[in-house]
Formats: sequence, C-alpha cells, structure tokens
Amino acid sequence: MRLVLFIFIGLLISSCSKPTYFRSLSDSELSEIKKYKKQYKADDSYRVLIMTNQGNMVVRLLNETPLHRDNFISKVKAGFYDSLLFHRVINNFMIQGGDPSSKKASDGDRLGGGSAPGDRIAAEFRTDKGIYHKRGALAAARDNNPEKASSNCQFYIVQRPAWRATQLDSTIVQRNLTLNEVQKKLYTTQGGTPHLDGGYTVFGELLTGFDVLDKIAGTKTNAADRPIENVRMKMFVLTEPKMLK
Repeated sequence: MRLVLFIFIGLLISSCSKPTYFRSLSDSELSEIKKYKKQYKADDSYRVLIMTNQGNMVVRLLNETPLHRDNFISKVKAGFYDSLLFHRVINNFMIQGGDPSSKKASDGDRLGGGSAPGDRIAAEFRTDKGIYHKRGALAAARDNNPEKASSNCQFYIVQRPAWRATQLDSTIVQRNLTLNEVQKKLYTTQGGTPHLDGGYTVFGELLTGFDVLDKIAGTKTNAADRPIENVRMKMFVLTEPKMLK
C-alpha cells in the first residue's frame, strides 16, 4: 500500500513540475513559452503570445472591450488559431489572420471569408476612452454589415508607422476625417490608421514584437495580398487577470 502511495505521489509531483498542453509542442516551443511567461507578471490583463514562423509577438487584451476579449481568449485557450495563416498582409497598413479555412488552404486559395461557429461580436468602439487604431493595435476584422459587428475569429494588427504632419493633414481632408489633438499626436508620433477609428473594434495592443510585425508586413504577397510564403501562427495565454481567477 505504501509503495502504491509513493508511486502516486511521485507521478503527481512529476506532472506538476512542468506545464502540460493539449496540443503537441516541440521542446523549443515549450522553452519559448516559459521564457515569455517569466517576463510578465499577472495583473488585471490577459497577455497572449503569438508565435509565428517569422518570430514572436505579445499582445495585451483590453478590459474595456470584454466581449471581444472573452471571445478571443476562449479561442486561444481552445487552440483555435494554431496553424492558421496571416492571410492578408499590406505593408504600411496591417496584417490580418484568423480565417479557419486558411489552416489547410492550398497556395492558390483566396482567403478571408471564413468564420467560427456562432454569431458576430457586437461592436465595442471605445474612442471615448482614448482607444484608437495606433500602430500595434489589435482589432477585429468584419464584413460590411450595418451594425459594424465584428468577425468572431478574424483579427488584424495595425502596422502603419508614424505619419508626417503634412501627410496626416492631407488624409484628413481626403477622407473627411475629424481627429482630436490626442489622435493627431498619436498618429504623428507612433503611427496607425486613423480612418478605421469608430468603424472597427480595437480590443488589444502589441507589447513586443514590432520588428516581427514589420517583417510579416514586408513579406512578398500575391495579387490578393496573401503572402507567397505561408506565415502560420500559434497562440498561448501568458497571463490572466487576477480578478478573474
């Protein structure tokens, strides 16, 4: 009886000595996850590691957009995004991914129309809280629906670098935009896509990996803006809000 108990305790200790995942991960992937987990302490935010074959990025999800936050994190935890592509890439604009049909897509397939089971996500515009489409903004893609509701899986990360003041002024006139002084300073110092404010929901921000963002954005693409060489992703939760534990 004692021998059985000792074996059970040994197995329990062994199982707790390193993280376990329901997906098959290489030693290098496990090492990367462990490294990034050490860099971030739990506070009030979700942080997600986006691993790609071009490098890694870390995003923080915004609590001001709980519908989008909870939808995204549930899919990350379920492994929904594993092996999906960044299927639409436009340099000096953004990189887009999350179409489930991209997982097994052939090279010539046109992507972007796929969605996960379930409804769209209701829009959560938070420009009143200073949440704009700055460089590194994580936002939800959508089709052309009157409610401006978001795709329940597709997302993009804004890559556009800082605007020259004259460029921004010209764009404001051409697109008939109304920007406050905070937005103008943001877009001329950090960059971003001002014409998307109030039209698409921003629900997170890039913390690290801006060089990877630029690398992916600069990859060669076909006429449909799909990278010639596939850029695949995997995602893992690094931190969870203390208040939700």
